Amino acid sequence: MTLEREAAWQQLCEWTETDSLKKHARAVELVMRAAAHRYGAGAGDEESWGVAGMLHDADYEKWPEQHPDLIVAWLRERDEEQVAHAISAHFTQWGVAYETQLDKALLACDELTGFVMACSLLRPEGVLTLTPKSVKKKLKDKRFAAGVDRDEVRAGAELLETDLGEHIQFIIDALKPHAGELGLEGSGSAS
Repeated sequence: MTLEREAAWQQLCEWTETDSLKKHARAVELVMRAAAHRYGAGAGDEESWGVAGMLHDADYEKWPEQHPDLIVAWLRERDEEQVAHAISAHFTQWGVAYETQLDKALLACDELTGFVMACSLLRPEGVLTLTPKSVKKKLKDKRFAAGVDRDEVRAGAELLETDLGEHIQFIIDALKPHAGELGLEGSGSAS
């Protein structure tokens, strides 16, 4: 990967104004960095997987009708084809083939990371005491975080050939060390 993280973050910030979408981008970046070690080749994949997580929704806020075409084109102009392809495939209904573990992991981590974050916001201890059981219970409540596509959550775990509960725990564990940065430490946590 030739694209440096700082250049990717600058592009995200140029196209994304809301703190909530920047926070989602950062959270998915962190989860994808961890996913590189669990589902990919480890340290050799960490940078590209992290950038894919960070940039996957970079064009969504300004150009939702063209998402993800603009960020994919921006990446292809920089010869970042692997990351561009993964981003072009991070929603099953777009019909893009899942060719690599990166493609599958981005799909599996995007929606579920957002959902885990939403669940964390309900708890006094935030993500620190969140369990897969609690997340699965909230997944059944269609009114909670209604914008999260439950079919995408299931499809992602299936593509990675992992148990949904184990994948939820993996995401919780990836977010915990960054709870303060992401605003997921809860209102009842001691500072």
